[in-house]
Amino acid sequence: MAAYALAHLYELSNHPEVFEYIERIQSTMDPFGGRFLVHGTMPEVIEGEWPGTLVIIEFPDVDSARAWYASPAYQEILHLRTDHIPGAAILVDGVGANYDAVATAHKLRAAVR
Repeated sequence: MAAYALAHLYELSNHPEVFEYIERIQSTMDPFGGRFLVHGTMPEVIEGEWPGTLVIIEFPDVDSARAWYASPAYQEILHLRTDHIPGAAILVDGVGANYDAVATAHKLRAAVR
């Protein structure tokens, strides 16, 4: 099941180290099957507040996402972004092709009773 690395970057930066990070990140993702789904676009905020931008990277599974994030290649460049752009990053499992929100609601409802 696919997994995702999401980064909510609160502020953008034109620092040269950020450009270097962007130039180098793809090569750190390739060995783990990572690919950008969202990168470099400003979100359209339709509820609440959302300062900054969003990055979404897809991986084949959460183990691949964890391995990428912990990899020496990625850890070597991570500071190029975090030194200049505040934000938060998470890893999350996706849902399968047959995911049923109604079934999930029923399970949640049953757990509360």
